[in-house]
Amino acid sequence: MVTLEVPNAAHPAVRVLLADDHAAIRAGLRIMLEQSGRVQVVGEAADGDVAVRQARALRPDVVLMDVRMPGTDGIAATAAIVGERLADVVALTTFDLDEYVLGMVRAGAAGFLLKTVGAHELVDAVCRVAAGEGVLAPEVTRRLLDAVASQPVPAAPVPAEADDRLAALTARERDVLDALGDGLSNADIAARLVVSETTVKSHVSHVLGKLGVRTRLQAGVLARDARR
Repeated sequence: MVTLEVPNAAHPAVRVLLADDHAAIRAGLRIMLEQSGRVQVVGEAADGDVAVRQARALRPDVVLMDVRMPGTDGIAATAAIVGERLADVVALTTFDLDEYVLGMVRAGAAGFLLKTVGAHELVDAVCRVAAGEGVLAPEVTRRLLDAVASQPVPAAPVPAEADDRLAALTARERDVLDALGDGLSNADIAARLVVSETTVKSHVSHVLGKLGVRTRLQAGVLARDARR
């Protein structure tokens, strides 16, 4: 059972846009999110083009984005939404590790959820992303990063200035970046480096800023690319 929490001024409801071409999936996600009392579904979209237009009009906090949709797919829609800073995007996937899922990493998805996710995990993930954290289940993240590392050619060109950006990191920030490349959560990084999670969050923020990326996943991909 999901405990109902009434939103208030201190903790307003997280506004979510659902983008999936299957109406039944959208309905199921809506029920799980709204029964928590912590999330308000402000719109739905059956394809990527509509998702982008809805994001522009509604300005949700988070978009739950299906990877594969007809017409404009989840990759292009995510790139547009993240590029315009309209919302954070969490990818919904059945976990086919292919160019579509890897493309979502490059497009700036804040994390990934399996379509089989339970109600509690779904609500928690949405609220965490809205609060500025990533949804990085280790089993998902590590497999994604391993898939990127196994490619003979990077899925997207590494920026020419990447070496300069990496050189700008402090030794501790490079340790944090390496941990992101291993798919570690903040708690795991804190344990590895023997520091507090608050310190880790600060380091992660600095790493993202110096590298010019928006998400932990993108930083992790850059870390894997730098190891080649």
